[in-house]
Amino acid sequence: MRRTLLILFGTMAAMPGPGGAQTLVAAHTIRSHAVLSSEDLSTIEDSVAGALRSPAEAVGMEARVVLYAGRPIHPEDIGPPAAIERNETVTLLYRFGGLTITAEGRSLARAAAGETVRAMNLESRATVTGMVDASGQIFVDAANRRP
Repeated sequence: MRRTLLILFGTMAAMPGPGGAQTLVAAHTIRSHAVLSSEDLSTIEDSVAGALRSPAEAVGMEARVVLYAGRPIHPEDIGPPAAIERNETVTLLYRFGGLTITAEGRSLARAAAGETVRAMNLESRATVTGMVDASGQIFVDAANRRP
């Protein structure tokens, strides 16, 4: 009886997931910070918990870590491409009511559009925090200014 159960469960474990689920894998080793294209991705007939299923979920995204060939790609392994790089000269925009002040700054980290990043105002040397937009400008929240 025990042997029959082991054979039965062993056979079930070897079967692909329900409905022939696919898992997204890297077609070759992909370096961190590389933007993914359809040539970088492949699918396998397997169901890996938490892994992406379709190339459409990853094309145009940036690898956050090294992605090794044949290994499943998880949502935390990729993200939107960076709009600004660390130490890049950026435009800082301070908005208060109808007033807008622009200043030149230096990004203190990499960040994608919509992410919060710290930057140094090159004129005053003050560190500020703001939200990055798609063009690479940083919209500064005046309340987060640090001397």
